[in-house]
Amino acid sequence: MIRVHVICEGQTEEMFVNEVLAAEFYAQGIYLVPALIGKPGHKGGNFRFERLLTDVENRLLGDRQAYCTTFFDFYGLPEEFPGKAEANTKGTMNEKADCLMGAMTDRLQQKLGEDPMRRFIPYIQMYEFEGLLFSSPERLAAGISQHALRDQFQQIRDAFDTPETINNSRITAPSKRILSLYDGYEKPLHGSLAAIEIGLAAIRSECQRFDAWLKSIETLQPGKQA
Repeated sequence: MIRVHVICEGQTEEMFVNEVLAAEFYAQGIYLVPALIGKPGHKGGNFRFERLLTDVENRLLGDRQAYCTTFFDFYGLPEEFPGKAEANTKGTMNEKADCLMGAMTDRLQQKLGEDPMRRFIPYIQMYEFEGLLFSSPERLAAGISQHALRDQFQQIRDAFDTPETINNSRITAPSKRILSLYDGYEKPLHGSLAAIEIGLAAIRSECQRFDAWLKSIETLQPGKQA
C-alpha cells in the first residue's frame, strides 16, 4: 500500500479527501493521509510558506517510504507566498498555477534537498475548492438543498470555459458567488455534501488540472519510492 500525505488548507479539503477521494484510491492500493496544515488542533487556513515547509519536511523526512502532496486554494494565498506576486502578472489560469507551483517547489527543494522532493507532488486548486462544485450546477444545487438555484449556478458555470477558471476576487471567487445566492452556505458541511452529490467522475471530467493531479497520484508505484 502506497501512502500519500495530503496537506490540506482547511476542513473542507480534508473532508473531501476523506469522503470522496480516499475510497477510490484505496481500491487502487493508495492510502491517502489528509491532515490540516499546521499543528494538531489547528483548523487550517493561513497557508504561510513557513508552515508548509515544516509540514512537508515532517512528512518527507519523517516517513521516507511515503509521498506528500498539497491541496490548497490559489485564492486567499498571501502575496508573500513564493510565486504568488509573479503569478498574478500571468495572463491565464494555467500560467498562474504553473508559476506558483514551480516557485513553491523550488523553494522547498532549496530547504529540503533534491532527493526527498522526488516524493513531493505539488498541487494548487484554481481558484478555489468551490470551483470544483460548478462541475455540475444541478447537483450542486441539490447537494446544498437549494434546488431553485440550479439555473443561477448554471449561468455562472456557462460564463467560463471550465469550473477551474471561475475567478478569484473577494466578490467573484466561487464561494463568494455561492454565498451571494445562498447566505446559509457553510463551507465544510455544504462543500462536502455537494461534492458527494456531484461525484468524483463528473468533477474529473470537467476540471482538467484537478484530474491531472489525481492521475499523477494514481501512477505511483511501489518501486518508485525512495
